Amino acid sequence: MFSLFSFIAFTGLVATISYFKTRDDDHAHGRSYFLAGNMLTGWVIAGSLMLTNLSTEQLIGLNGNAYTHGAQVMAWEIIAAFAMVVMALFFFPRYWKGQITTVPEFLERRFDKQTRRFLGAVFLISIFTNFLPFVLYSGAIGMNTLFGVPDLLGVSDGAAIWIMVWAIGIAGGIYAIFGGLKAVAISDSINGIGLMIGG
Repeated sequence: MFSLFSFIAFTGLVATISYFKTRDDDHAHGRSYFLAGNMLTGWVIAGSLMLTNLSTEQLIGLNGNAYTHGAQVMAWEIIAAFAMVVMALFFFPRYWKGQITTVPEFLERRFDKQTRRFLGAVFLISIFTNFLPFVLYSGAIGMNTLFGVPDLLGVSDGAAIWIMVWAIGIAGGIYAIFGGLKAVAISDSINGIGLMIGG
């Protein structure tokens, strides 16, 4: 019960801080919504990059896979760290100079508007069909195991998985849709501090 209480309290703290830091932000323009009004510090950006790249697929899936097959399954993540540094040092300055904020925006400048729309749709479909289901499902498994959701709610394991999938998806959507990048970056950074302290 303590685990559930501490999780709810910490999540409430993160939500409260994120709300008060972003409540006066204007999200009417893309630059404010996608770039947080250029007001993020280096520490918040670093925390957000780290926690955006770290989710249940790593905390649950990659750890289990490494236990079963060895540490070589983590090679992808090690190379990803180097790729992020190369991106930050070499590509980011060019995108920043060109005031390019999203990949579809880059594709429109490089090719045309039809390419932007087509590949934007491909990206969205890919995220909704290939990425989010695994992240939501593994998160639901973790929550069910950690908090005993089936016993807590008096439902079957399958129903508890669905409840947690929807709860995680709605909570993440609220952060991202209503708060924009700034809310996501702030919540990521605070969650990162909590992850380092609490394990």
